[in-house]
Amino acid sequence: MHAKSVARHLITTPQRQTTYTTPHSAAAAVDTDVAAAVNRELDLVCGEFVEYSRSLDAVFARDVAERLAVFVLGGGSRIRPRFLWWAMRACGGTDSHAPGALRVAAALELIQSCALIHDDVMDQSTVRRGRPSFHTQIALQYPAAEPPHGAGPSPFAQSAAVLAGDLALSCADDLVADVDLEPPVRTHVLRIWRAMRTEMVAGQYLDLHGQATTSRSAVQAIRTVCLKTARYTVERPLALGAALAGADDATTRALTAAGRCAGIAFQLRDDLLGVFGDPQVTGKPSGDDIRSGKATYLLALTHSRARATGATAVIDLLRDCRGSGDLSGPTLSAVRDALRSTGAPAQVERRIERLVRASERHLAAARIQGPAAHHLAKLLRRVASPPRHATAAAPADPQGDSR
Repeated sequence: MHAKSVARHLITTPQRQTTYTTPHSAAAAVDTDVAAAVNRELDLVCGEFVEYSRSLDAVFARDVAERLAVFVLGGGSRIRPRFLWWAMRACGGTDSHAPGALRVAAALELIQSCALIHDDVMDQSTVRRGRPSFHTQIALQYPAAEPPHGAGPSPFAQSAAVLAGDLALSCADDLVADVDLEPPVRTHVLRIWRAMRTEMVAGQYLDLHGQATTSRSAVQAIRTVCLKTARYTVERPLALGAALAGADDATTRALTAAGRCAGIAFQLRDDLLGVFGDPQVTGKPSGDDIRSGKATYLLALTHSRARATGATAVIDLLRDCRGSGDLSGPTLSAVRDALRSTGAPAQVERRIERLVRASERHLAAARIQGPAAHHLAKLLRRVASPPRHATAAAPADPQGDSR
C-alpha cells in the first residue's frame, strides 16, 4: 500500500479489534510472503496507536501519530523481521511460534523507525527513502516556525521528530513486553531485546562521537559498525528468532556469528554507497556521510593509506571537505577520486567479500537444514553482498594490498 493510501486508510478506518489470527494461523502461510505478514501486523499496531492518539489530541494525532504510521508502513525492506522469521523457522519453529514471532518482528520495525527518524535528525538529513525525512516534513508543514534562512535547522521540527521516534520506541517495547510466551522463552527474548536496544544506542553515540572528534580510527569505526548496525540489523534478529524457537546454544552461537559477519559487511557496503551510491537506488543524496563528517571505516582506511604513502593532498582534501554541509558536486567528485587513488574502496570491497565467506562458514556450522535454512542463507548473502547496480565498481588497488 502506498504511503498516501495508508494515511487515508488510517484516517477513515474505525478502531479495529486487537485480536488478529487469520494471516498468521499457519507458519507456512507466512513463509510465502514474510514482509506482507509483518506489514499486516504493523497495520494493526499502527491503527491502535493512531486511534489512541486521536483520543488524546487531534493535532498530535495528525502531526505525529498518523505521520509516524505512514512512515512505518510506507517503506523499508523488512530485512530484520525476515531474519527473525527465517531463523525461527530454520530452528524448528512451527504454527505455535508464529504469532509471537510476528509481534516481535513488528516491534523490530518500530524500533528501526525510531532509529531512522532520530538518525536523520542527528545527521540533518533532508531525505529518507526518496521522500522528505520526518523532521523535514514537519518543517514543511510549519514554515512559520522555521528559523531565518541560513540560521540552521528548525528546533521545532527536530524536536517533533525526536518525539515521534520516542513514540515508535515505546510502542516497540510494549509489543515485546506483551507477547504471550512461555516463561523461559520470554526471559530469553527480553534479555536479547534489552541488549539490542542498548547496543543500538551505544553504536549511535559512538557514531556521533566519531563525528565530533573527527576520529580517524579504523578500530573505532568497526566497533561502531558492529554495535550500531551488525548486531541490531542481523545478529540480534537472528538471536530473537532462535530464542522464539527454543534453539540450543551451539546453533544460536553459530547463527549469531554468521549474522555479525553479514551485518558488518552490510554496513561497510552502506559506507561505500554513502559516497559512491546512486541516489535513485539508495533514496538518499550521495555524499551525505562526507557532509555530516561520519567517521566511517572507508574514511579511516583512506587516511591510513594516504599517510602511509605520503599523499598529503588527499589528507588535506578530506580534512577540508569532511563535515562540509555545502559540499558541491564537483568537490564530491574530487573526494571520490581521492578515495580511489588510495585503493581504500577496493580494500573495503575485499573485506566485505571475506566477511561474506565467514558468514557462510558460520551458517554451515549451525547445521540447520531444509527450505527455511535455504531462505536464511540467501538472505544473509543478499544483505552482505554488493549490489553492483547501486555503486560504482572500485578499481584495482594501486598499492596491491591483499589484506
